[in-house]
Amino acid sequence: MARYKVDITGINTNELKVLTGDETIKLFERYRAGDEKAKEELVNGNLKLVLSILRSFNKGNYNMDDLFQVGVIGLIKAIDNFDLSYNLKLSTYAVPLILGEVKRYIRDNTSVRVSRSIKDLAYSIIGFKEEYFNKNGVEPTNEEVAKALDIEEYKISYALDALKEPMSIFEPIYNDGGDTIYLQDQIADKKDLNSDKDMLISLRRGLNQIRTREREVLVERYIVGKTQMEIAEALNISQAQVSRIEKNAILSLKRIIK
Repeated sequence: MARYKVDITGINTNELKVLTGDETIKLFERYRAGDEKAKEELVNGNLKLVLSILRSFNKGNYNMDDLFQVGVIGLIKAIDNFDLSYNLKLSTYAVPLILGEVKRYIRDNTSVRVSRSIKDLAYSIIGFKEEYFNKNGVEPTNEEVAKALDIEEYKISYALDALKEPMSIFEPIYNDGGDTIYLQDQIADKKDLNSDKDMLISLRRGLNQIRTREREVLVERYIVGKTQMEIAEALNISQAQVSRIEKNAILSLKRIIK
């Protein structure tokens, strides 16, 4: 269960109190009578509910401290609007409010904005595909989708891609127990190194002093512009091994040209 833990700066989540049903009712009665201390106890007694919701967002893509603060805002809104006469648990009422605040924050702070028209088109495509499949038992071709919605075929993949979450180039995509491979390692490097002759001279001197295999990997990776996967296939080794060799080679170079 440890992998589900959400770490929040300055808070020992293991020591957070969880209120019983009776305690919650008594605190609400005090709060409705004007006791602000009771409201504070209600918030503190339900922080683990916020943390449980944040588990699904705890994948390295977001600042969990920020999401926690936003989630607490949703919790406070739930407490302010909750009515004991609803005959509901506070958690049942609060979850959608907390989740809504978190999702709204992520949407408003994402670095990639997609126009409403593109999103509408994407949902229209999805709706047509679902309807077509239910009627015919097979997926429609892009040509059939484009004809039905009166759009160009290229817009289909463009619109559907717009619904995907952006991924950081530092997103880990593989780990064999010690050598993590990140998305950036799968991307070919096409930079023109001729723009800095002094750097090239230093690199050339350093490359001549490191191991042959390390030199081969660095040349293929950063001069030729191959991905780690392409290098692994050429050398008949695993990508994890290429990643390890590359990291060691870079450390060696840094020591030489320092």
